[in-house]
Amino acid sequence: AKCQKAVVSTQSTGILKDFIEKHVESGQRTLLLDLCYNVGYTIALLHNGDVIHGDLTSSNVLVMKRNEKHEAVLIDFGLTTNSSLVEDKGVDLYVLEKAFLSTHPNSQDLFDKILAGYCSIAKCQKAVVSKLCEIRLRGRKRSMVG
Repeated sequence: AKCQKAVVSTQSTGILKDFIEKHVESGQRTLLLDLCYNVGYTIALLHNGDVIHGDLTSSNVLVMKRNEKHEAVLIDFGLTTNSSLVEDKGVDLYVLEKAFLSTHPNSQDLFDKILAGYCSIAKCQKAVVSKLCEIRLRGRKRSMVG
């Protein structure tokens, strides 16, 4: 039997933070939306294994180009923990949301796409998204109280 080999070309295009800034300016919103969906999908893979990243930001996502397709690779696992708690998964997403929206103003649609990618395969996505909403409310109360 013949063994066939697939040639896969992979190269890093930098961190997501820089990638977004570069491609927002050039108006490539579809590319960014697709990549953000992949970011959420990748986070869900982590959470499905009960791994909490602990420091999700657009600086801790590497963008890889593989055969003309961009994919997200999470980096910097220094604050990673293991947890099956919905609270911890919700906090992981909340940290990303706060960092993402403060670093990338007017990018709610991109974060929504991250959540869509997350929800596409996350095992307990309804519970995690519900917890994320609860955490958002707690965060708002804290910022109002000071």
